[in-house]
Amino acid sequence: MVILGLDPGYATIGYGVIEKTERGLFAIDYGVITTPAHETIAVRLAMIDEAMTAIMQKFKPECVAIEELFFNTNITTGIKVAHARGVMILNAVKECGRLYEYTPLQIKQALTGNGRATKHQMEYMVKMALRLSAPPKPDDAADALAAAICHANMMGVTRREIK
Repeated sequence: MVILGLDPGYATIGYGVIEKTERGLFAIDYGVITTPAHETIAVRLAMIDEAMTAIMQKFKPECVAIEELFFNTNITTGIKVAHARGVMILNAVKECGRLYEYTPLQIKQALTGNGRATKHQMEYMVKMALRLSAPPKPDDAADALAAAICHANMMGVTRREIK
């Protein structure tokens, strides 16, 4: 099963594509989608949609796992990230049809057993779970891979699906 993980953002969106087989989990690809700060919000959202479509068509994931939003300081940035996340959700449902959401706590718990795991602990567990030679960079890509791994680990367990 091919799973696409997404770490929502506005300027930088992490994505990670993994495959779950009988032999374990394997990284297929990971990276980031970036949008230039000088563009309008509408143009940036269109760029995110276009990049998402390309990723979806290239890897044809069977499902998408996305991190739920958590922000506590800058509401203006949070609103822009929420707009971008909406574009990602819409694109995932249109292109794939199976979307699952996980909180940061659920993702940390699924990878480390600790809902308060550090960034370093998470990167290490992503590296180990996917048998990578080094932790994936940038952090946004590592976070997206973590969402995909979380879903792979949660398959068959009660989860929240958006249809």
